[in-house]
Amino acid sequence: MPHRLVSPRTASYQELDAMVHVLDGADILIHRFDGTVTHWSIGCENMYGWAREEAVGEKVHELLATTFPEPADNIRDQLKSRGFWQGEIIHRHKGGHDIHVASRCVLVNLPDGDFAVIQTNSDVSALRRAQDAVKSREAHLSSILDTVPDAMVVIDRKGIVLSFSKAAEKLFGLSSDQICGRNVSNLMPNPYRDAHDGYIDHYIETGEKRIIGYGRVVTGQRADGSQFPMELHVGETTVNGEQIFTGFVRDLTSRFKIEEDLRQAQKMEAIGQLTGGIAHDFNNLLTVISGNLEMIEDKLPPGTLREILNEAQSAAQDGAILTGQLLAFGRRQPLNPKHADLGQLVSGFSDLLRRTLSEDIKLSTVIEGAGLDVLVDSSQLQNAILNIALNARDAMPKGGSLTTTISRVHLDADYAKMYPEVRSGNFVLIAMTDTGSGMSEEVRKRAIEPFFTTKEVGSGTGLGLSMVYGFVKQSGGHLQLYSEVERGTTVRIYLPAVNGAKHQQAAPDQGSGENRLPGGDETVLVVEDDARVRRVAVARLASMGYTVLEAESGHRALDLLRDNSEIALLFTDIVMPGGMTGDELAREARLLRPDIAVLFTSGYSEPGLAAKGIVPGAQWLRKPYTAKDLALKIRELLDAQ
Repeated sequence: MPHRLVSPRTASYQELDAMVHVLDGADILIHRFDGTVTHWSIGCENMYGWAREEAVGEKVHELLATTFPEPADNIRDQLKSRGFWQGEIIHRHKGGHDIHVASRCVLVNLPDGDFAVIQTNSDVSALRRAQDAVKSREAHLSSILDTVPDAMVVIDRKGIVLSFSKAAEKLFGLSSDQICGRNVSNLMPNPYRDAHDGYIDHYIETGEKRIIGYGRVVTGQRADGSQFPMELHVGETTVNGEQIFTGFVRDLTSRFKIEEDLRQAQKMEAIGQLTGGIAHDFNNLLTVISGNLEMIEDKLPPGTLREILNEAQSAAQDGAILTGQLLAFGRRQPLNPKHADLGQLVSGFSDLLRRTLSEDIKLSTVIEGAGLDVLVDSSQLQNAILNIALNARDAMPKGGSLTTTISRVHLDADYAKMYPEVRSGNFVLIAMTDTGSGMSEEVRKRAIEPFFTTKEVGSGTGLGLSMVYGFVKQSGGHLQLYSEVERGTTVRIYLPAVNGAKHQQAAPDQGSGENRLPGGDETVLVVEDDARVRRVAVARLASMGYTVLEAESGHRALDLLRDNSEIALLFTDIVMPGGMTGDELAREARLLRPDIAVLFTSGYSEPGLAAKGIVPGAQWLRKPYTAKDLALKIRELLDAQ
């Protein structure tokens, strides 16, 4: 619909001249409807740099290179229909710089029937620069707040949220529009929600600061109702006479998890030290028990008493297995690591697993990619896999599936930060996933603790996963346990990957099939601080024909070595009190007798320094050992001289 033409007031040229003369100092100009300048004030000369003689007769919008906020035709239409127009335009100064102008144009009739436009201009460049500076600072501040990982929440003295940063939106799961204008207590669980406004009122009334200016750990609540620990710092300021409070919020969930994992790792390390010490002492007891039973057996005729003795020997062997599990948990179980391809190793072990598991459990193995070489004790790894499989079987009494996946993975620095005991690098992952009953979060956290079990009494020792954990840590790896009730369990074993692995065949069994124990007439020095263990060792060696000397400490043993040049072999415990360990004794003995054979024994089942080549040619024997084990080891060392 066309604009209705408004009749503008009529003004004579004399009136226009008089107007400009009166307002000559103002920024006022008059031009015809086509833009031709007819009057140019001194204020315009000062504002634009063009003299009156230069401006009059020129087209104003060409002279000043006007930039309009909308098409020029729209502005002309508004002048015709309304009689005036106002808005902000940009003019070009004679010197070349832009001037932001607030302009008001009024249309008047001229006596000759033409139109004139009286244009009043005000320079607002300084105001515009100030506004642009404010916008720039606001954009800069907004960019900072959007980048800072800590959330920011601004509230007034009534607790109403005034501002909510992008990080806060992500942390709490709420958009700014959803929370601004509402009470900040909506971000808290009870009882803090109900008490929050009282905290602010108490501060305003008394000035007593409980959190303002201080960091404090509190509990936050997300939009989905989940709660999380957060560190809150609150600052206070006054804007336009109104108090506002700014809170900076840091999510502590990851930090708390790392601290909890570290505490768990430290606890497991302490328990490992404890169980290792218990296993050491228990192995000494088993050495005495099994040794004496073995010597009694030779003196008993076939019959009931021998059967009773065999039952006792079997129980002692079970005790040795139990201490082996304890030592594995405490990471003191001796390992014999060799290069192995885990894909081949696990695949070859699958047949045994199938025979172990129920027929209603589907067993599958998935091998992804190549480069699955690791340095590992294959038998210990197979024991670990078997333990996990048995746990999975017990969690699936009505059947299910157990899937083992082997793949090569890279654990980056970010992952290592989450788990302080883990180093970054390339690993081979064995992931065993069952579809069983799963575990609650409380059970999962304690699953690797020794002797912790959810099975019925007599159904397990609670050492299965503990042994797996100890073996993996001792192998330089990492174990993770994922589980949800009624959704199954996944055990992940990460073992360090190696390149260019050379696979070695297992050494053949060196055991002898003969019943008669090999012996000799050489002289053997037995060094053991436990008198009962020492007596058993001395009696066994004497029955084999050896001449036996004994010492209760390393210092006493050195005295015997100096006085008896015929000693051919030193048989010593590794861990002994009295200021001299077994490996230190062996080194001193080699200085006195470079040709002497050395055999270590340990209740820790750990060769220690001897296995690292510090005493060349030395071997070791784990407690409890049988007479046959002892006879073969000593004969092997003596015959090699």
